[in-house]
Amino acid sequence: MEKIKEKLQQTLKLVGEFFASDYGILVILIVAALCVIFGLGEHGTSGTLAFALVAGTNGGSHVVGEPLTTELTREGSPTLLRNEIDERIVKIRPMATPIDQLSRWGGARKCGSMIVDYYSVDTKPIESTLTDDYTRTDSGSGLYPTAALNVADPLIFEPSETILVPTVAGYERDGSRKGSLVLYVVSRDDDEGTINVIAVNGPYVSVSGKTVVPSLVEGTKLVRMGRAATELDVQTAQFEALPVKRQNYCQVFKTQVEQSTFQKIANKEVGWGFSDQEESAIIDMRLGMEKNFLFGKMARFTDNRKHGEVFLTGGIWDQTDRTFTYTRGALSQDNIVEMTKSAFTGNAGSSRKILIGGTGLIEALNKIDYTKVISSGDKVTHWGIDFDELRSKFGTLYVLHSEIFDQCNHYNDGFIIDPNFIQKYCHVPFRADRLDLKKSGIRNTDAVVVTEASCLVLRYPSAHVKVVAVEPDDSEQSNS
Repeated sequence: MEKIKEKLQQTLKLVGEFFASDYGILVILIVAALCVIFGLGEHGTSGTLAFALVAGTNGGSHVVGEPLTTELTREGSPTLLRNEIDERIVKIRPMATPIDQLSRWGGARKCGSMIVDYYSVDTKPIESTLTDDYTRTDSGSGLYPTAALNVADPLIFEPSETILVPTVAGYERDGSRKGSLVLYVVSRDDDEGTINVIAVNGPYVSVSGKTVVPSLVEGTKLVRMGRAATELDVQTAQFEALPVKRQNYCQVFKTQVEQSTFQKIANKEVGWGFSDQEESAIIDMRLGMEKNFLFGKMARFTDNRKHGEVFLTGGIWDQTDRTFTYTRGALSQDNIVEMTKSAFTGNAGSSRKILIGGTGLIEALNKIDYTKVISSGDKVTHWGIDFDELRSKFGTLYVLHSEIFDQCNHYNDGFIIDPNFIQKYCHVPFRADRLDLKKSGIRNTDAVVVTEASCLVLRYPSAHVKVVAVEPDDSEQSNS
C-alpha cells in the first residue's frame, strides 16, 4: 500500500511539472481555443447545436443526427417560432375592441420614428352648379354655337370633357325630348370663371341647321363625365393629383403583470395562473388603445417628473370631416337609406364598409322594420369579428355594437369605416418582455411588460363617415 501511494505521488509530481512547463501551458491554451471555436459553453450544448445543423444549398438549415427540438428550430430558423402572446393577441375578446382588431388583421407598417408623416389623396370633384341663368340664343358661328356658362367650380372642367345635365331633357331632331342634355367643353376662360360649351343634343334650329344650348336656370347641376378626343388628337388637358400631407404620433402603450413567487406556488381552489393574468391585462390594455385610436387627441409634451417626452396619438374620429346626422329617437328606414347613400357615394370607396356604433344607435337600428329596400341579413364573420349585415342598394354595412362609444359619451353615435383605407403604423410592434426582478434585487416576483408604440390613420378620409345623433331642434342641419 505504501508503494502504491508513493508511486501516485511521483506521478502527480510529474504531471504538475509538465503543466508548469512551456509545453503544458501550450496544451492548456490549445484546449481553451478548441472550446471557443466549437462553442462549448457553460452547459455544453452549443457545440452540439453547431454540429447538428447543416447549411442547405439555398440558405436553409438541415438537422443531422438529432431529433428536431425547439432549441434547434430557434438556432436554424429564428423567426419560425412566434411567442405565444403574439399568437393570442388577436384572439383575446376581439368583439370588445373592433378598431384595434381590424388594424391588426390588416397588418401594420413599420415606422422608424414616433412621428408618422403620411399622405392621403381624394378624388377630383365630379359635379358643379350654374351660378347664373343662361338664356338660349340661336345666333353664333358654326353648326354648334358655343355658350359661356358661369359655374361654381370652373377649374374642375377641362377642354374635351363631356358634361351631363341630369335635370334637363335632351332634344331629338324632330323636337321631341329624350334622355338628358349632354354638353361638350370647348374651352375654359379662367379670367371670367366660365366654361364654353356646345350642346350635343340641344334644340335643333331647322332654319339655320344649328344645334344650340337651351336656357338653363341658376343652380342647375352639371356632372363631369369622360373626355372625347378627335382622331388626330395626340395630347389632352393635363391631369395631376397632389396628395395632402398629414401627421400623427405613435403612442407608447404598456401594461405590466407581476406575481410573487409565494403566490405562484400557493395552492388555489381554481386554475388561476400567470397566463390568465396576462390575458386580463392585455384586454384592459386593448380597451384603452381602442379609445385612443377612436377619440384620442394628438399631442406632444414633457413629463417634468419623469423628465421624458410623451406622445399621444390622434383618433380617427377627428380625421374625417364627413358627417351624417339623424334625429335622436326618430331613426327611420329613410334615414338608413340616406346614411348608406352618404357612406357609399361620392368617395369612390369600397362597396362593403363597417358601422360601429354605441348602444343607442344599435338599439334604434334594431327597432326598424326593414323591407326589401333595406334588409338585415344573417351574421357574418370577418377579421375574427361577428357582424350583422345591413344591405342596401348602395352597399353593405357590417354592423357591430361597441361599448367604447358609450363610455366616451357617444351613446347614440357611430362610425362608418372603409377597411381598405385604414392603416396602422408601429414604431414598436406588440411584444412581451420578461423582467428578471429577482436577479436585479428589486423584488421576488415574476414580471412581464407588454409594449406597443403605434397609431392609426385614415389614408382616404372621404371614404369614412361619422354618424352623429342630434336633438330634434337641430334636425334641420344638413349632412355633409
